[in-house]
Amino acid sequence: MNKPLRHQPQTECHPRVPAIAGTRKWLHGGLLRLGFILLLGSLSVLTTAAEPPQRIVSLDLCMDWILAHHADPAQVSALSPLHLRYPIHWISDDWPDHDGSLEQVVQLQPDLILAGQYSALLLRERLRTLGYRVAVLPLPSTLEEVESYERQLLELIGRNPDLAQQAPTPQMPDTDAKRLLLLGSNGIGTGRDTFEHQIIEQAGWRNYLTGSGHMQLDLEQIAADPPDAILFAAPEHQALANRFAEHPVLRRSIPADGWLSTDYWRWQCPGPWTWDLIRQLNQWLD
Repeated sequence: MNKPLRHQPQTECHPRVPAIAGTRKWLHGGLLRLGFILLLGSLSVLTTAAEPPQRIVSLDLCMDWILAHHADPAQVSALSPLHLRYPIHWISDDWPDHDGSLEQVVQLQPDLILAGQYSALLLRERLRTLGYRVAVLPLPSTLEEVESYERQLLELIGRNPDLAQQAPTPQMPDTDAKRLLLLGSNGIGTGRDTFEHQIIEQAGWRNYLTGSGHMQLDLEQIAADPPDAILFAAPEHQALANRFAEHPVLRRSIPADGWLSTDYWRWQCPGPWTWDLIRQLNQWLD
């Protein structure tokens, strides 16, 4: 027969109070130490983020140019291989470059990777996946955006954004201003609703082409109503794509002093050199 359960006296709990208090004190001290460590880590991250990048890598041609224009060469680990294919006189052979492969870019251990909006899409996304800092700068589509584009680049590389040149006050050409035809390869002319059109008008010219975008030129129309000047904006090397500029109809329609020439590279990528191009075009009006 089971014995009835006897009421057990309550155990005295006072001797355990110091142990609980000690545990709480230890936990409190540990949390303080952990918080201090996290604070130091946060300050370290902020300090690192505030320091200018020292191993910059570019992934496209326009980034090559504006980076070489503004950055200290010691900051740049490599320009893209495109700057070798399209060299310009003010970027010397001393600038390092990479071959465009993921392996070589990773080997450089960059702390900032610069890319254009439509360049190296797969490469830059793979680099982002690996944890590298990738900054994508869309090319300006208006003259006003050139200034903000330059300011953004300067800020990214740790320089004062105020070093960017201010965009000029928008100007419209006179109704009777001279007409300029911007001629590209393969007989393609540049019309309205383009970045180049804004350059032409800001410089005080009227655009010879009144249509929108880039269009195939009509030689008969040019012969019947020639522009005041033609600017041939195409690579210097002689190629079949550039022979259109030598067509007899064009040569007869425009006098020799009506053929203008600028550095082709200035038209390829918007940047601080855009303002020099506008000034040069404006001087030809005089």
